[in-house]
Amino acid sequence: MRISKELRSNLFGDKAFYKLVFAIIIPFIIQNTISSFVNLLDNVMVGQLGKPQINGVAVANQLFFVFNICIFGSISGASIFGAQFFGAKDYENMRSAARFKLYAGLVVFVLGAAAFLIFGETLLSLFLNDDTKPEEVAVTLNEGMKYLRIMVVGLLPFAITQSYASTLREAGETKLPMFAGIVAVGVNCVLNFILIFGHLGLPAMGVEGAALATVISRYVEMAIVIVYAHNEKRYPFMKGLLRTLRVPAGLVKKILIMGAPLFANELLWSIGTTFISQLYSERGLDVVAATNISNTISNLFTTAVFSMGNAAAVLVGQSLGANDMAKARQTAWRLLTFSICISLVTGVLLAAASPFIPMLYDVDEAVRNLATSFMLVVAVTMPFMAFAHTSYFILRSGGKSIMTFMFDCLPLWAVNIPLCYLLVHATSLPILGIFFAINMINFLKCLFGFYMVKKGVWIHNVAKTVNAG
Repeated sequence: MRISKELRSNLFGDKAFYKLVFAIIIPFIIQNTISSFVNLLDNVMVGQLGKPQINGVAVANQLFFVFNICIFGSISGASIFGAQFFGAKDYENMRSAARFKLYAGLVVFVLGAAAFLIFGETLLSLFLNDDTKPEEVAVTLNEGMKYLRIMVVGLLPFAITQSYASTLREAGETKLPMFAGIVAVGVNCVLNFILIFGHLGLPAMGVEGAALATVISRYVEMAIVIVYAHNEKRYPFMKGLLRTLRVPAGLVKKILIMGAPLFANELLWSIGTTFISQLYSERGLDVVAATNISNTISNLFTTAVFSMGNAAAVLVGQSLGANDMAKARQTAWRLLTFSICISLVTGVLLAAASPFIPMLYDVDEAVRNLATSFMLVVAVTMPFMAFAHTSYFILRSGGKSIMTFMFDCLPLWAVNIPLCYLLVHATSLPILGIFFAINMINFLKCLFGFYMVKKGVWIHNVAKTVNAG
């Protein structure tokens, strides 16, 4: 069956299109692949300390995952405006949106740090459910708290870096965040080796060394991004960013109206995802260790898939800001097609690597086998994940935040969580079967995403409404 020329043009771009896409996603892929690889090395190094240590770090990182997503959510509304302002060449409003992100990141930092320091032990305890190993649970909780207390110090530079990096990416500038990220993961890797095990005359700090290495690397990353981003000749849209702290009240109102549902979506999505991890953990500490290994390795292979979300946010957002609706629609379909193609390749690679990489960990064979099985499930369901993820950013690019909330968060809380709770508590289904069932729900999101993208209700120029107001 031959594909018509018009359909082929809508689904597949020309060389110029893919050159533009690769210019956006390759720096992101490089940065995050290196970061994921270093995270893998961190996991392996911490794993040499023992299962309580790797589990303690894993459950603490579940809490930091919620914080990271909240930062993303807090700047999402402003990012939609930023991409469209850049497309409209409205740099003054783009800078105002960037200032809003800095304020939002600071608020989330204060609230997050307070929550972790006050309720950290209680929150970590939610993930430690194994009545057969009370002593191991106690050691795991202690190791997790050691890690958490130090990592809190690194939340502020993370928030600031993400605010700057998102503004740069909205303009299609991905090389500076990539460079800063590469330097940071290099620093993290070296310091991990030194501080975890105690080299160069320094004492062995264990999980505290891993946390300190991460915190230092985040401050290094923040310093690089801030210093280079204020090169006004190279990045004219950043000129005068900090000469005033003012954000026009009208823009603040529009960002809050649009951004509130997005923040609620990211907050509830991260909490919901973490809750599902907590439900998995009720099947024992071996499941905690296996999911941590699986997630760390899977992230190494899903970076390319997730980079397509960034491409959609930038390219579709800029087309909408330039008021080129036909191009925005065409770009959306081309990116969806490309995301599926990428997911098929990376899924095969993950499946091929899944039996071997867990062997690097000093854990029981049962844990390694379970981690391998989890990764095979991720590999099989990756095309669904890719389509749903790219659809989310396409819908978000037009500022339709309520619709985005319904697409992303509503299925999680209405279907995934109740189903997972039921399967864990009311059945004897093995954890692998539960994991597969929950991941397959992405297929339903794909159907909804396809319908919403095709309908085109997301096509909206928010930059024009600000200037008109």
